[in-house]
Amino acid sequence: MRYPQEHKAEVHRKIVKDASRRVRAEGLNRAAVAEVMRDTGLTHGGFYKHFESKDELLLESLSEAFRDIGDTLVRAAEQSPHREAAWKAIVKAYLSLEFCDHPEHGCPLPALAPELARVDQKMRRRILPQLVSYKDRMVPFMPGRRAADKERAFFVIFSTMSGAIEIARMLPEPAMREKVLSIARDFLLRSLDS
Repeated sequence: MRYPQEHKAEVHRKIVKDASRRVRAEGLNRAAVAEVMRDTGLTHGGFYKHFESKDELLLESLSEAFRDIGDTLVRAAEQSPHREAAWKAIVKAYLSLEFCDHPEHGCPLPALAPELARVDQKMRRRILPQLVSYKDRMVPFMPGRRAADKERAFFVIFSTMSGAIEIARMLPEPAMREKVLSIARDFLLRSLDS
C-alpha cells in the first residue's frame, strides 16, 4: 500500500522529533535507531526510506533540538516587558530546574557538548551551521550596544549557563541543583546588568 507524500513527511518529522529528544536525554551513542523507529511505529528497516545514514538523522535531530530550545528562549525574550531585559528572560528560562532535570527538552549544548567535541572533523563541519544559527537567533536579545558586544555577551552567557547546567545535572538532590543554577543565574543577572 502506497502512502501519500504528506504521510511520509509527517512520519519523518515524528522520527526527527523523537530522535531529538532521545539524543538530548541519552547521548549520541545511546540513542539507537531501532528504538527511535520503534517509537514511531516503524521497523529498523524503514529507517533508510527516510535517512541515508545515522549521521543524517543525527544532524536533523540536532537541528530540531536547536530550533526547539531556540523557539522557547525567543518566546521568553519576546514576552519580556522591556526589550533591554530580554536577555534576562533567556537566562531565567535556560537556568531553570525544568531544563536541568529534563535534558530531552533543554539545550543540546550541555547535553551533548563533550560528545560533539569528539566527533570527526567532517561531522563537526556539518554541525557548525546549527551552532551558528542558534547563536544568530540569540544574539539580538543579548546585552550590549554594538553587534560585537552582543556576540561577546552571547558567548559569556551561554558558556556560563551550559556549564552550570552540566554541573547541576551531576548533583543528586534537587536543592543542590537549584543552588548551582541560582548562583549562576544571579551572577549573570548582576554582572551583566547594563
